[in-house]
Amino acid sequence: MPTARILFPLPLPEPFDYLIPDGLKVESGSYVRAPLGKYERTGVVWEIVETDPTRELKAIDSVFPTPPMPASMRRFIEFCARYNVAGPGQVLGMALRARGGLSPSPTQTVYAATGHRTNRMTSAREKVLQAALDAGPASAAELARLAGVSASVVKGLAEAGSLSAKTLATDLPFPNPDPNRAGPDLTAEQAAAAADLRAAARNGGYTPFLLDGITGSGKTEVYFEAISETLRQDPDAQVLVLLPEIALTQAVFDRFEARFGAGPAPWHSSLSDQQRRRTWREVAHGRARIVTGARSALFLPFANLKLIIVDEEHDTSFKQEDGVRYHARDMAVMRAKLEEAGVILASATPALETVVNAETGRYRRLKLSARPGAARLPDMDLVDLRANTPEKGNWLSPVLSKALVDTHAAGEQSLLFLNRRGYAPLVICKACGERLKSPGTESWLTEHRYTNRLVCHLTGWSMPKPDKCPLCGAKDSLMGVGPGVERVAEEVRVLLPEAKVEVFSSDTAMGGEATRGIVERMAHGEIDVLVGTQIVAKGHNFPNLTLVGVVDADSGLQGGDLRAGERTYQLLSQVAGRAGRAERPGRALIQTYQPENPAMQALAASDRDGFLKIERDVREELILPPFGRMAAMVLSAPDAGMAKEIGLVAGKVAPNGDGVTVYGPAPAPISILRGRHRLRFLITAPRDIDLSAYMAAWLKDLKLPNAARVAVDIDPYSFL
Repeated sequence: MPTARILFPLPLPEPFDYLIPDGLKVESGSYVRAPLGKYERTGVVWEIVETDPTRELKAIDSVFPTPPMPASMRRFIEFCARYNVAGPGQVLGMALRARGGLSPSPTQTVYAATGHRTNRMTSAREKVLQAALDAGPASAAELARLAGVSASVVKGLAEAGSLSAKTLATDLPFPNPDPNRAGPDLTAEQAAAAADLRAAARNGGYTPFLLDGITGSGKTEVYFEAISETLRQDPDAQVLVLLPEIALTQAVFDRFEARFGAGPAPWHSSLSDQQRRRTWREVAHGRARIVTGARSALFLPFANLKLIIVDEEHDTSFKQEDGVRYHARDMAVMRAKLEEAGVILASATPALETVVNAETGRYRRLKLSARPGAARLPDMDLVDLRANTPEKGNWLSPVLSKALVDTHAAGEQSLLFLNRRGYAPLVICKACGERLKSPGTESWLTEHRYTNRLVCHLTGWSMPKPDKCPLCGAKDSLMGVGPGVERVAEEVRVLLPEAKVEVFSSDTAMGGEATRGIVERMAHGEIDVLVGTQIVAKGHNFPNLTLVGVVDADSGLQGGDLRAGERTYQLLSQVAGRAGRAERPGRALIQTYQPENPAMQALAASDRDGFLKIERDVREELILPPFGRMAAMVLSAPDAGMAKEIGLVAGKVAPNGDGVTVYGPAPAPISILRGRHRLRFLITAPRDIDLSAYMAAWLKDLKLPNAARVAVDIDPYSFL
């Protein structure tokens, strides 16, 4: 008896078997509704098998009119679950985030003028007809609003024949890109890289590339050539471009529209439900040819995916830190392999893992070493804060302050970078020394002076800034310590009272419109000094920006993160690369108390390869990624006693594995979060050991109280 094995987007260990009713067309990959417990749920037919006809099984209720999920996508979900030690149903849930897209588009009735005029015309009817002529086909409610009348007037005109009614889908298809539109002239270096990518697209199949180009070298224009060739080779081909930040999507959208005559289909968290279901539906039906989005776009059900591009592949935002913990860059490579598609990893500062893969021949490396035209990399200078100490109460050194004044006087723009939101990252009481923290969390509260609130950036909890210390009751004793972007902006306004100064962070750019507004004002020269967090480092092109100042280059070097130096180098290099992207030369001043640090020395010398060699040697000696494997296990409980107990239990049932080293349990760096006490294990192993299987076996033997929680992170990037 043919039986459908259905996987549901729930934390269940395996698919369930269901009868296929007569007359219902069901195949592997079909999206279906079937009873599960007391409810009907949406799931995917994972496979169809023959089973014992005497089994009593529930039957599938219905099938959605959507093309089945391809076998390659189902295999990708299985791989992602196995590699990241998650349930396959949890991964499937990421692929079904817009279930409205499973059904056909909703429809609406629109009205258009026919040219016929009834004998019974009134002023209200005249207004409606004029609105219909001006606006074109529109709903009755929209025409009534434009005319300032009731909807009954519109319907009366339709009955009289002056308006014609038509039913249209509300979710329209995306316009098709034109792969034959000519792009800009490429430099010889760009043209050589583009030729290799076009050749790979013509040959088809899985081919991984590292597009390694300095900031401003035109990597986007080069991979546009790969997209064009891919679309030319196959009229049904689909392309996915992954971006690290929602803030980049509009700028990239505009570049796609200019290059291909049509914008891509978007996918990110700021979309409305209607926009998400539209993109999901068009992707599943194969009608969305180019998709740009954040990391979750990797789980869209492409019908014919032929090319994946991971832009700024080094960016840590490609790592998901909650739910199913995965790295979108690594999963993108595996999806491309399963789809037999091309994959391009693009970056000016590629991750060490990617560089090693290129050096060992796993990826083909294409280098862009120069900016086109007169633009060139900015000069980078270290400002030793021990010798150039800022004035008391200030955070900008005399050297950086003078450079800001000179740049403004020359009519050019400046960018100041500090990766701390708000006004001050710590608030203490001058009377008793109390450090204000978020309730139930060992996380300091950040002062936001613009809103007069104290905010926990870890949990999102906030409160109005109190006028007295909550511990000792002393009035007016709370003081912000250390600089945030708001405080630096305040200092700049004192230094340059005539300058137009703005702050660019996730607090001031909440949503696509606000982000786009700041970027456009900066690009059009309406901002003299932009003070921002890491959001300013990614992909923006400001032609009149000639000075970049890094206020505190040392902040990223703190803590026990094995990638601290690498990430600091990448971030500061990307920030500095915003300067001098047009004809005017750029300059970057990097304030540091550790000018002798290898990352700082490499920045000053523009010696990325030398820095990576130091990082490589250290990690190879310690058998750390990419030369070894690493995993983390975080246990949490509502009280310290239970946390200690479950830590001991977990340690006792850890499997024995040759070459596997287990460190812990130890308190996590953030030992209390949202009222829960946290312990952490770190696990290391050589590259040839299946660490995912080891962690899965450990979890299988681990029995914890209901109040306890456990999370496994393969290839961890956050060590908090």
